[in-house]
Order: sequence, then C-alpha cells, then structure tokens
Amino acid sequence: MKADNRFLNELFRIINGALRLDIDKVRNYTAYLAEKLEESGDKASAAHLRKLLKDSEHQLHPTGISQSRMVPVDSETRFPLLEKIDIKSKDEVPVMLSESHWNIINEFTSIAKSYAQVDAQGLVNSLTLLMYGPPGTGKTRLGRYIAKELGLDLYIARLDGLISSYLGSTSKNIRSLFDFAAKNPCVLFLDEFDAIAKLRGDSQELGELKRVVNSFIQNLDSLSSQSIVIAATNHPELLDAAIWRRFSYRLELDYPNQTLRQDMWQKFLPPVRFSEKEVALLVDLSEGFSGADIQDVCTRLKRKKIVQNETPVFKDAFFILKNISLGGENNKKNFLSAIQNKEEEFIIKALRERNPNLYSFNAVGDIFGFSKSKAHRLSK
Repeated sequence: MKADNRFLNELFRIINGALRLDIDKVRNYTAYLAEKLEESGDKASAAHLRKLLKDSEHQLHPTGISQSRMVPVDSETRFPLLEKIDIKSKDEVPVMLSESHWNIINEFTSIAKSYAQVDAQGLVNSLTLLMYGPPGTGKTRLGRYIAKELGLDLYIARLDGLISSYLGSTSKNIRSLFDFAAKNPCVLFLDEFDAIAKLRGDSQELGELKRVVNSFIQNLDSLSSQSIVIAATNHPELLDAAIWRRFSYRLELDYPNQTLRQDMWQKFLPPVRFSEKEVALLVDLSEGFSGADIQDVCTRLKRKKIVQNETPVFKDAFFILKNISLGGENNKKNFLSAIQNKEEEFIIKALRERNPNLYSFNAVGDIFGFSKSKAHRLSK
C-alpha cells in the first residue's frame, strides 16, 4: 500500500534518527507523528505509537543518551539558551506583507511541507531563511507564522545571550542549539543574529570571537537537510559575507509602503472608527513608521476608549503618532520627527506644503481642535 504522503517527512526523520542511533530524535519525531495522526483522525495509530514510546521507556539505552526534550542551557550561568514561543494564540496579529514577500514565504513553507518528496530528488539542502530590516517590521511575527503554518514548535535563541564571559563556551552553546534543532521537530529562530555573525574582518573584535563566527559557519554547513532555521537581524551590514551564503532564502523587511499602511490602519483600528479622509491622513503621516508603530497607536486609542470611556478623535491619533516618532533609530527621517518641538504655525505650514489637498484647512483644524478660519490664519 502506498504511504500517506502527509507523513513522509516525519517517517524520513524517524528513520534517519534510527540509522544514526539518535534515540532522542527517534522518540521526539515519533511523538510528533502521533500528534499529526491524531489530528488527521487516525486515533488508533496515534495511540499505538504512544504505547510503543511508553513501553520503550523501560528498555536499556546506549550510555550517555537522554530521552528528555530538555532545552539547552549555558554551561556557566545555567540560563536557558532557548525560549519556547506560544504560536497558538487566538489573538495573533495577522502578518501583512507585499505579494513579492508572500511568494518567498509560501515557497519556503511549501518546500518544508513537502521535504520528503523534494529530498528524494536530491533537491533539498537545509531550509534556512534570513530576515533583515529595521525593528518592528514583523520578523519575529513572521517566524511565528511560519512555525504555525508548518505545525511545529518555535524556539527562539537571542544570540546576544549566547556570548559567554568565557568565549570558549560560546561555541559549545552554538553547538547545543543545532543539536537541539536536529533532534526535535521545531523551527529554530535565531534572533539578534548580528551578535554572533559579525564581520570576521572587524579589527575591533577579539580573535576568539572571530573563531566563534567560524564555528557558527561550520555548524550551518553541517546542518541536517531536515532542519529548519530562521535568522533575523536589524543590522544586516554587520553580517559576514560567508554568513549570507549559508542562507538559501533571504527576505528584506522594510517599513510598509502606502498600500500596506492603508491595510494596517483599516485592520488595526476597529472598534475605533475614523472617516476615510482621516484614515488617508494617518496613512500619509505614518510614512517611515513600522507596522509595530501603527499597531501601537491603534492599541493606545482602544485603551483610551475603554479606560477613559471617551471616543478617540483624529487629534488623539495624530499626537500619539507624533509622540512615537520621538527617539529610536527607526524613525529619524520621517515627517513627524522633523516637526517635533515646533510651534503650531510651523506645523500647519509644513502640513500644507506636504500636500495642500490632503491637508485642507478643515483637516488641519481637526488635528489641533480649532476652526478652519483659524487654521487659515495661522498658515499665513
């Protein structure tokens, strides 16, 4: 009878673990297969696999091989090197990307789902994705989406926390991460990736740290073709050129364009209601802001509606957005940061110069809470 293609990925991983005498991998992927069988409605097969796992707990195992799914820890501090992320939240904010970005993500997830068939043709290396761009552009959220789409657990390693005061221990920490990813059905998410993968030619770095980068490259090279690794960085310019070559998929996430900002405001605002004209103003004013910034404005408006029992008006949104533009490295060049600490007359003139049709005297008056005639007078 032909094998059910839905479960070939798991069967291949179990067989791979068995041939390598990797009991942890065999047990973890067998448990994962049982979950998938149960979800598909085959409860009898799932129960049988779990019985096999339970029976095997009483059998002898090769010395030094554990059966636990323990998260690796730093050998010096004993702090966990990984954090398991809940990807089943019903309140998860939707991922909003351009069509070209979705094409890359959909290709990545489709190959991960069909790993067994593609690998049989020798067309799969390790599945690696590097996401880069400013803070707040959705890198971590996209990692959660991918793990949820694949039905896998998501483990995040913030690499700045991997660097031990004993630099020799850092390479061991990195090795532990990849060993864990090889033995467990999961997506390994390497956050703050630039903390490790810095330029080896940086004259300010210690020789030992450069060797750590080499160790990281070696671990990526030896990565099993069955592992899924995602890395994210806010500082792509710090990455070694050799690191870039190790990632088969690369995705640049920038501040949302006008179309995406329109979609975000319409998605995040309800139950707060603004007119189409007011939303158009927000779309324009939020140029150069991240999706996280836009979501933050909407969250604060909703809190105002609940806590203060007041219906938010456009003026509230404007000043929250203006406040968010203060400081930080991601919003230095947007329009609102350029009008910080300016008088009303200066701001009104700047808005009118920006777009006199969009920023009519009525619209400008609504921002500051005064009449059309006063807005006209102050603009002179």
